[in-house]
Amino acid sequence: MPGQADLRSQLAVGRHALDPGRVPQVAALIRAHPRRAARLIELLWDDDPGVASRSADALERAYHDPSPALQRIVGEFKEALIGLLPEARYIKLRWNLAFTLPRLSLTVAEARRVAATLETYLDDRSSIVKTAALQGLADLTRHDPASLPAVLDLLRIHGRSGTPAMRARSRHLLKRLAPPQGKRLAMPETQAD
Repeated sequence: MPGQADLRSQLAVGRHALDPGRVPQVAALIRAHPRRAARLIELLWDDDPGVASRSADALERAYHDPSPALQRIVGEFKEALIGLLPEARYIKLRWNLAFTLPRLSLTVAEARRVAATLETYLDDRSSIVKTAALQGLADLTRHDPASLPAVLDLLRIHGRSGTPAMRARSRHLLKRLAPPQGKRLAMPETQAD
């Protein structure tokens, strides 16, 4: 993929909104050229559901293990991304934001705003969105350790009564987050408000 190619045209390739198209190539381009992340983030608001969804997928993939430069650039859009979370209507946009936002450097107040929206995602019609919301809520406990007991309760509930994907994810997250019987709960590190 040429480095000068317009990101939107690259992300417009796909048969339907859930088709990944050229997402892996775009994610690699963003990792190699972090300054292009600003344009990628703008495309999260695109009117074409496929472009918006693939933009979110590319951002999530590129931000999985971000460079300091990519962290800085995406961080400049943190408030806008947090604001997009409750407005997001496309399934793929919702689940990729649920995975990505907890990876940002968040204050406790920001983490709580994100968590409040992710809790509404637990009622989504999509099992993938619900499962991503559980993962996001668990990941947010790193920023807001006081939320851990409530998140553990949600994981226990959805580990029994959720969709098969939610049950599996809940079991995995409970193993990671819940202390063994008789052990005190170690609180993750947090950032100041």
